[in-house]
Amino acid sequence: MNRRSILLPPLSALYGALTKTRLSLYRRGTFRTSKLPAPVISVGNLTVGGTGKTPLVEWVAKILADEGKKVCILTRGYKRKNPGEHVLVSDGEKILVTPLEAGDEAFLLANRLVSRAAVVSDANRIAAGEGAMKHLGSNCFVLDDGFQHLRLARDLDIVAIDATYPWGGGNLLPYGRLREPRSGLSRAHCVVVSRVDQIENYQPLMSELRQLTSAPIFTSRMKTIGLEPIHSYTTSVDSSKRCFAFCGVGNPDSFFRQLSSLDLEVVERKAYADHQTYSQHEVSNLVNNARRAGADWLVTTEKDSVKLRELSMGLPCYFLRIEIEIDNEVELKGLLKKAANCLFSSRSG
Repeated sequence: MNRRSILLPPLSALYGALTKTRLSLYRRGTFRTSKLPAPVISVGNLTVGGTGKTPLVEWVAKILADEGKKVCILTRGYKRKNPGEHVLVSDGEKILVTPLEAGDEAFLLANRLVSRAAVVSDANRIAAGEGAMKHLGSNCFVLDDGFQHLRLARDLDIVAIDATYPWGGGNLLPYGRLREPRSGLSRAHCVVVSRVDQIENYQPLMSELRQLTSAPIFTSRMKTIGLEPIHSYTTSVDSSKRCFAFCGVGNPDSFFRQLSSLDLEVVERKAYADHQTYSQHEVSNLVNNARRAGADWLVTTEKDSVKLRELSMGLPCYFLRIEIEIDNEVELKGLLKKAANCLFSSRSG
């Protein structure tokens, strides 16, 4: 038995005890929950990384914007340069900072939601929301990665579950990837199961979810939009040639499976840690490895692409653009519209 397997289970037990105590203190009112004077829709998960949360946040923001709301996404901007700073990533019309300053997911959302939603990176989501109302005129908020952020009350709690790896190995952090026990799903107002098309049979998971929550459960898949060049000078991709695939995301296998559906000849794959920060030296080594493998071009995720635009790539490099496609989306849109008009009674768990 290695040292990791000895040390991590007791740490997970301690983490679980602390999580249970924290939730209890919020339920009793010992820890206070604050409410913004505007609708708040939270999109979160039970596990760390790779549940399809970011495309879902984008989808939610677009629906709210289409309802005439002035939307602002509140996010902590994970893995950004100065995590303690308040950063206005986008005012809704233009992007104001770099991916390093914003955090890669925050920057990606800002890029995808120009003219649809503002994006603010700030660990203090309450202060960020108050500032957005005052300075941007925001009147509806999407709380990114908010299921465990109990300080801020929400009008709708959406939880994303990845069908390919729903419980992150089944153990709490740090031994597994669960942020809290599965029973926490009882706080959710609705559940969106992502990537159901990437597993053979998702019905056992649906049965398990119905035992954990009485909330509506939606299924979804990641729809491929196409391959796009990272740099404007790159010509259109020749998909008949061999490619080298790489990524730094929470669920790399999902990305590689998505690529396989395009019938590309992938000669080699490389998975970095989630939120990988790329240096020019690292990219040069990556390109050398791709050339040795006989690749003619590179392909990565859109989240990775935002961190590669300022770097020199020795081979043409493209990213896979995807969007979430939700089954029975009319019902989910109805829940969002009710929340956006404050017809839900806010609750924090």
